[in-house]
Amino acid sequence: RHNETVKRFLKKEFGFNNNDKAELLEVLREFVKGIFPYYKSLHEEGKITISTTPLNHPILPLLIDINIAKVANSSTNVPNNSLSLKDDAKIQILRAKELFLETFGYDVSGFWPAEGAVSNEALDLFKECGIKWVATDEAILFKSLKDNNRENLYKPYNKDGVDIVFRDHSLSDLIGFTYRFWEPKKAAGHFIDTIRPIHRADNDATLFVILDGENAWEYYNNNAFDFFDELYGLLDESPWCNLVTMDEVAKSQKKRLENLEPGSWINGEFNTWVGHEEKTKAWELIFKTRREYEERVKNLDKESDKKILEHFLAAECSDWFWWYGDDHHTEFGNEFDELFRGHLISIYNLLNKNIPSELFEPINRHKSQFAFHTKPQSYIFPNLNGKFDSFFEWIGCGVIDETKLFSTMDKARGPVEKIYYGQDDMLLYFAFKGDIKRLCECDRLNIWIDCIEDSVSVDLNPFKEYGQFCHSEKLEIELACESWLEFSINKDKFEKRVIKIRFELIKDNIIVQTLPGFGEIDIDIESDHSDNWFI
Repeated sequence: RHNETVKRFLKKEFGFNNNDKAELLEVLREFVKGIFPYYKSLHEEGKITISTTPLNHPILPLLIDINIAKVANSSTNVPNNSLSLKDDAKIQILRAKELFLETFGYDVSGFWPAEGAVSNEALDLFKECGIKWVATDEAILFKSLKDNNRENLYKPYNKDGVDIVFRDHSLSDLIGFTYRFWEPKKAAGHFIDTIRPIHRADNDATLFVILDGENAWEYYNNNAFDFFDELYGLLDESPWCNLVTMDEVAKSQKKRLENLEPGSWINGEFNTWVGHEEKTKAWELIFKTRREYEERVKNLDKESDKKILEHFLAAECSDWFWWYGDDHHTEFGNEFDELFRGHLISIYNLLNKNIPSELFEPINRHKSQFAFHTKPQSYIFPNLNGKFDSFFEWIGCGVIDETKLFSTMDKARGPVEKIYYGQDDMLLYFAFKGDIKRLCECDRLNIWIDCIEDSVSVDLNPFKEYGQFCHSEKLEIELACESWLEFSINKDKFEKRVIKIRFELIKDNIIVQTLPGFGEIDIDIESDHSDNWFI
């Protein structure tokens, strides 16, 4: 915003040449060099606390004892003949501390465990390594207390000498996923209005909002600068609300936590990284390779042993397991698979041992976008009665599987599991399938269409009793609900050929779910979808 070169280029807008690119890259290189020193200066001024994460982003509880996954969820399948990789887990922590000291010049006090994954054993390891605080998700607190009273959420806790804070999941998701679609002033005002009741219930409450910022801001206009400008302005004008750093929280009084249940910030369990046969296969390959290493470690030279450790630490990264299975999808699944197996292959080469053939076989089996988003192939003509009468009514429709479409933050799952959509000459059709009881407990459905100013809000209260119809004059919407929610929208109101549409389910003025999870559905209202046909 202030660099003279950047300001000059912004005025130029077009007609750039190769010299301009080189000049901009040099400006950016100099800018990037100043980021860490700037963070350090903010820390020294007491404005921020800087935390870090175990070096290769492993799920520490699983490294220590993968069977902990069954404690978090008894139905989770875990590998047979597992090994404890606790020594590696400790190295992951210590290496992160070393890198932090090298980068910022002082010892780190707190960790955000990868994916908020915690267990008693992991907490003991953090304490052993000199870590004073960690953070995780509200689901872990509620499981630990066996009490879902939200007033318990707004306090820092201490367990066996380590401070633990728990994030407010829904408020974090508002910033991470929802406000990117809103006008900055409206979003900031909504956030203030949402946290005000927390203060009224307890004027000494501490609210923890935690999210992966690097995933959120690229979806906001102007990289969320305008949103933050509005939000911090309102916070500054709110005498009942103060911003605190984790260093300040560490000095405050804590509640004693007697029990810490294992889990992560994704549903309070570990199924994202273990359970599916592909994830299990990846773990089994690590354990098998580790056994081969332990049999030969005495005969290794120091240089080879050092390189093998680096490959093991890299293979323990949570991201490999994230992309295995059928719960997340990427067009680069094959590349992730090859990179993971490549680390284990390198270990066998360093051991001077024959590489098992299974390490050359892909673990990945499901490589298609169609697994979570199938676009419409033809017109559809469903009978809107709120019932899933026949498969043939919706044959040729588009389908979005929300259970398989989560961002890196992995939003809390709402009641809708699948979205069906399509059209005919006059109408757009949508159907929401999932937990119909939870869906019908929602008060409103907000419909946002880019060519319609503001959202259209539809009252869902008539659906407390299944099977009723309601009608919105603004967009000529007809809805029905019994075994699922289905509705139509008349296309006459649209002045654009291609529209973008999304939905919000509201309960007690809180957004329960934003649909679709990836943002918006693009619909060409004049298309017959023949370009999407496939066999």
